[in-house]
Amino acid sequence: MADEQKVDLPAQAGVPAKFEKLVGEIEKMSIVELAELVKVLENKFGVSAAAPVAVVAAAAGPVEEKTSFSVELKDVGAQKIEVIKVVRDVTAKGLKESKDLVDAAAAGTAQMIKEDVKKEEADEIAKKFTAAGAKVEIK
Repeated sequence: MADEQKVDLPAQAGVPAKFEKLVGEIEKMSIVELAELVKVLENKFGVSAAAPVAVVAAAAGPVEEKTSFSVELKDVGAQKIEVIKVVRDVTAKGLKESKDLVDAAAAGTAQMIKEDVKKEEADEIAKKFTAAGAKVEIK
């Protein structure tokens, strides 16, 4: 560290006049002093000099597209019998199981109708429930 070298910047590298004195002082500092200054500024202002790098790295990664969806019955609506028919059709459950599922949804507890289906199938299921007067959510 005793043989530290200074790097000369070409013609103050476009530094505004109000910062020339500050940049001049920073240029005179050693690497150790600069590291200490960075830590002091991070603590003083509650920021991190490494944060923008991490954000850029995270944003640069590939975005995975969701391929499987779940359909959840949120509200039954006025046509309870029609909704029971749709549940039976979509899930291949018996009448009692379908009625119990619809009754639970009518009581305010959201019920999972179908899980791990493709987007197209989830949309078709949602259309059937909407036509029957029910409200569903695709997750």
